[in-house]
Amino acid sequence: QVQLVESGGGSVQAGGSLRLSCAASGYTYSSDCMGWFRQAPGKEREGVAALYTDGGSTYYADSVKGRFTISQDNAKNTVYLQMNSLKPEDTAMYYCAADLGTEDDCYTLSAPMYPYWGQGTQVTVSS
Repeated sequence: QVQLVESGGGSVQAGGSLRLSCAASGYTYSSDCMGWFRQAPGKEREGVAALYTDGGSTYYADSVKGRFTISQDNAKNTVYLQMNSLKPEDTAMYYCAADLGTEDDCYTLSAPMYPYWGQGTQVTVSS
């Protein structure tokens, strides 16, 4: 019954901002990795950011450091991805993922470790 639902995607101009939300249901945050991944057409899925829910440790891909921020609202079972200074190369389908009841290996940004995934939300950045 675990369900993840992304929202907040859209189309923005380069330099703009978006905030993605991932609403989780069917469980309550405890010691979990919550990750954001993205996939552009014809390319591999890549890890963008991840957060360990029990303490809020965060991890980022080099390509988004300083521009993106992952955060959580435990009361709402929601994780966010604030995306600033967006670039055309950020254009992709963005997916929220959860790895429940885990140690903090979120830094790996490794898609195969995540058993639960949302359906994705499209982010398009125009030049």
